[in-house]
Amino acid sequence: MDPVAALRAGRPVLLPVDTVYGLCGRADEEGARAVYALKGRDARQPTALLAASVGDLLGLVPELPGELDALLPGPYTLVLPNPARRFAWLAGETPDRLGVRVPRLPEPTRTIVAAVGAVLATSANDPGGPNPVTLDDVPPRIRAGCGAAVDLGPLPGTPSTVLDLTGPEPVVLREGAVPAAEALSTISAWRSRTGRSSS
Repeated sequence: MDPVAALRAGRPVLLPVDTVYGLCGRADEEGARAVYALKGRDARQPTALLAASVGDLLGLVPELPGELDALLPGPYTLVLPNPARRFAWLAGETPDRLGVRVPRLPEPTRTIVAAVGAVLATSANDPGGPNPVTLDDVPPRIRAGCGAAVDLGPLPGTPSTVLDLTGPEPVVLREGAVPAAEALSTISAWRSRTGRSSS
């Protein structure tokens, strides 16, 4: 099945993102249930909303703060205030916060994500398992449950750096493709340049 058609039909798909292969789904409650069930992910765990561009992301969640300009597109997952509680089914037990991604996507994936507006995305592995650098690294049961897959060969393999920007100071929740010190320095420089003291 074509990946765009699969996503529109509510089927999970396997897509090469910027760092690892992602298990992606339509960014609604039905799509989230399908991805969570296939991966075996606890429904209380949050999952990121992934868009092809910052403009597309702001079209879906216009309340997001300005730090987007400092870090995206890039290899980050940003946990941001979500006062309107949009996409609450992706937020686990914290519906007033939302994880978002706008990575530098390879062209086939960018076109697919742009066509559907946004997807929910998690690494295409068993919970706690190794990150899939190739499509062959994806567990067979996950591959079998997907409506489509795009194979671009090996990816870098280091997952995104996760930053929590919901408080007065940024907090690194996971150091990944960008070292923690570099991520915090980028945020600090942006805030100094724009006169923003907090997110």
